[in-house]
Amino acid sequence: MYLAFVNFKNHLVLLSLVAAMGGCATSTNAIVQTMQSALGRGRGIEEAKLNPDFRYLRVTIGRRVVLLALGYLDKHPQGTIEVWYSADREVVRLQNGRLVGAAGLTTEWRNVVLPDFPAWSALASAGAPLRWSRTRDVMPGYRYGLRDSLALSVVPPPPTSALQGLDPKDLTWFEERLADEALPKTALPAARYAVQLAGNEAIVVYGEQCLAPQTCFNWQRWPVGK
Repeated sequence: MYLAFVNFKNHLVLLSLVAAMGGCATSTNAIVQTMQSALGRGRGIEEAKLNPDFRYLRVTIGRRVVLLALGYLDKHPQGTIEVWYSADREVVRLQNGRLVGAAGLTTEWRNVVLPDFPAWSALASAGAPLRWSRTRDVMPGYRYGLRDSLALSVVPPPPTSALQGLDPKDLTWFEERLADEALPKTALPAARYAVQLAGNEAIVVYGEQCLAPQTCFNWQRWPVGK
């Protein structure tokens, strides 16, 4: 799958993440045409004319901003995988708000394997961190089957984030840290998720993820409330 970063300040499309994760996309040309139209010259995300027939992600990395459209839903026993496309046919996949593959920067994740998690609402009411393991293949370097031991906890709303148009205090925040006691300098920074809980329904509306210590990005469902 692929993910391109769009620099709206300079009106440049910059290739940033690529992940060949498979999947059979439908209506790809329509998605690409929609994104190209929405991101016309001189137009930023806030002024983009978005097609209401599509759902979008607003992604930031450093000072760059990206807009992706939902291409299709890939059914999976542990939760549907959302497949998101950029204007240049780049794609990113999310499962229950978690990244399940990325590549194309200096670090690539492939074949990410996650466990079957409890619902976000159950995690929010748990009295202790959830400890779990993730496996992934990382490129370059042909590092296959890397295993991460992680701990997921409910945390207070962060004092700063890239969240737009929502009050952080209205969301339930989770932090996901490597659980190893002695972490190397190459350890990944913590991931964060902001979840909108309404009864039995839970939607991850914002997330932060690092592929490597110096390769981090965040995303938000866009427009706000959609």
